[in-house]
Amino acid sequence: MSTASLHIVCPHCHGINRLPADRLGEDAQCGRCHAPLFSGQPVDLDTGHFERHVTRNDIPVLVDFWAPWCGPCRMMAPILVEASRALEPRVRIAKVDTEANPALASHFGIRSIPTLALFAGGREIARQAGAMPLPQLVAWIRQHVPL
Repeated sequence: MSTASLHIVCPHCHGINRLPADRLGEDAQCGRCHAPLFSGQPVDLDTGHFERHVTRNDIPVLVDFWAPWCGPCRMMAPILVEASRALEPRVRIAKVDTEANPALASHFGIRSIPTLALFAGGREIARQAGAMPLPQLVAWIRQHVPL
């Protein structure tokens, strides 16, 4: 009897790991760098690693497009940490600094920040502009993906 497995991208070395689906909630470690696959922290992504995390993770990825000068973006930072702690390992939370990665912001047509984009199966399935409190954020994610 085979167990279904999921591909999980390491937030540290960006290696792709295969993890049995029934062991998703356990303290999984990367097979390449041996760091935890889930740390309860958002993953900082850049142009070089964005596609790998969005297309190769078999769990949904919530991406926060933000900028350091943006007040509402700074307000969202601790909420996204809380969301990471609450939603991992079912959802990966990631952040993209639009100032440091303008090509990504342009590619996704980011017009205001913060903008949250939810990806599943390698494609964007939902988008929300503006800051929101944790309960509203979790409810918004649950509207689009089963947790």
